Amino acid sequence: MNEKFFDLKKEKQDRMINAALKIFAENGFRRASTDEMVKEAGISKGLLFHYFISKTGLYEFVFDYSVKYLMMEMASAVDGQETDYFQIRRQIEKARTVAMKNFPYMQLFLQRAAEEKEPEVLEAVREVAEKLLEAYDNVYLQVDFGSMHTVSPERLVRIVDYTLNGLLTEMVREPGFRPDAYYREAILYLEELEKLCVQAGDGDGMD
Repeated sequence: MNEKFFDLKKEKQDRMINAALKIFAENGFRRASTDEMVKEAGISKGLLFHYFISKTGLYEFVFDYSVKYLMMEMASAVDGQETDYFQIRRQIEKARTVAMKNFPYMQLFLQRAAEEKEPEVLEAVREVAEKLLEAYDNVYLQVDFGSMHTVSPERLVRIVDYTLNGLLTEMVREPGFRPDAYYREAILYLEELEKLCVQAGDGDGMD
């Protein structure tokens, strides 16, 4: 990636990043069109490739940028002393929401990237992807799962991930997507899931 990219005005940087995030998120790497990206960003194709050389180079850049941006927000939002899973998850959703205020498609892009199959892309982002997984693992190491006897920690995390990622996928594609609206809805879902866990623990819900 050409370091001169960061010499551009921040508004232009963000337009280019947002355009790439949106098209990659909606289509995946193989089907993503750089023609659509430059149209979305309002720039020339020559300018895009001047800074990023190739579509793979652009994907690698926006992936790295997204991971660093999200990890920065998580470091700020997540209380290092918190041990309650649902409270930590609320804090993670707050971090994701703050990131989406500047980059609406960032989280959808990262979700799509986790499903990417293209070998050249997987290799290009492998180290950074491992850092993101490690960041989430370190956060969940804080959690005291010992008091939660109703579901395994792994299943609980997957249930919440599937629920909130599905909610985000649905909402971000709606016209006039507002990250704060997603956050409010995500908190409601977390509250309902937390109640189910409590009810199950009391013998009133799932076995």
